[in-house]
Amino acid sequence: MDNSIIFTSSVQIGQSLSLSAAALSWVSSAYTLTFGGFLLLSGRLSDLLGRKRIFLLGLAVFGISSLIIGLSKTPEMVIAMRAVQGIGSSIIAPTTLALIMDAYKNNMRQRAISYYGATAGIGSSVGLLVGGGLTSLISWRAGFLINVPFTIVLFVLTLRFVENSERKSEKIDYLGSLLSIFGLIGIIYGFTESNGFFVLGGLIILGLFIIRERNITFPILPLSLFQNRIRSGSYVARLLFMMAMLPFWFFLPQMMQSQYGFSAFESGMAFLPLTIVNFIIALQLPRLTSKFGNNKVLLAGEIILAAGLVILAISDTSQGYWSTVFIPMLVLGLGQGLILAPVTSAGVHAAPNELAGVASGVTNTMHQIGGPIGLSLIVSVTNDFQKELWLMVLFTMISIVVVGLFVNTKKQ
Repeated sequence: MDNSIIFTSSVQIGQSLSLSAAALSWVSSAYTLTFGGFLLLSGRLSDLLGRKRIFLLGLAVFGISSLIIGLSKTPEMVIAMRAVQGIGSSIIAPTTLALIMDAYKNNMRQRAISYYGATAGIGSSVGLLVGGGLTSLISWRAGFLINVPFTIVLFVLTLRFVENSERKSEKIDYLGSLLSIFGLIGIIYGFTESNGFFVLGGLIILGLFIIRERNITFPILPLSLFQNRIRSGSYVARLLFMMAMLPFWFFLPQMMQSQYGFSAFESGMAFLPLTIVNFIIALQLPRLTSKFGNNKVLLAGEIILAAGLVILAISDTSQGYWSTVFIPMLVLGLGQGLILAPVTSAGVHAAPNELAGVASGVTNTMHQIGGPIGLSLIVSVTNDFQKELWLMVLFTMISIVVVGLFVNTKKQ
């Protein structure tokens, strides 16, 4: 939700802080870089140092940085604290999923993971709504300050209800951690800024990271995670999902504000049909996955998502919101709702409990890398909204093939 707020509030943030377009992009990019870059390390530390302890640390970092952002008067402080906030998020995201795997077993675990996965899509949509509403009614700063009471409540509830997991007396691969951080940041930065040099450098560093992980006895990323085809396929599917959806969340509010004259709040409200459908289907996911299986639900979601993007791509945007956007929003909400929980569940499929944190870290890493890759590829090819949508369709069609071939329990 926190990053989605930026999409509807970027104009007001830029005006308030007198930011250029390039500087404004760093309000989002600084968060994405550290979020994606630190995920593998954060996930592994939760496995080794105790998940409750690491989760509380992440909440503290996230809450304090959110407070400082909301009170900051200079763009430098906002951007710096967005980077710190990203580190807090990199701790919270994988550790949450690992805590769920600790707390629930069998069918209850599947239900919990389904609800957890669904909140990612709901959160992104709600973030657009909340961000637009708070910006229009109060200030863009309220979008960050609202995190503070949420964080305090979560901190207290975690102290009271979440059980401690035991610490492991294993070494921590600090050199591998640095290689993973610099490699991922290089790739994310390179795609965000359309800089091939940084992408190549990031890939080389990640290559060195993989070589190191293969040859040491205490890897930060055990490569055995990728021997399971369901997990590996789900990581690619998660990457492709975000390659399609982050550009969708990014470009659509801009189109509605420029073409329909929508305010930030109205742009957020325009996503309400998607959010409502997403929420309704999320409540049905445990029953659907139990009846049809995780793979079939995921595949159906990918097909429906592609259909929604195609409908929007062939529509005439000049006809207005209700004629052009409303129906595709409903279809996309259904597809998104059917994808996120199953692809999240597949990402930790049959993962040993001692690797639950790093498995969910990889899942979230693909989520963070996919957005900048998709956005940069689309921006480099076209600035026409219809053509942008067709590229999103292409990414989703590739994902359909990946899910059909790899994320299939019958082939495991």
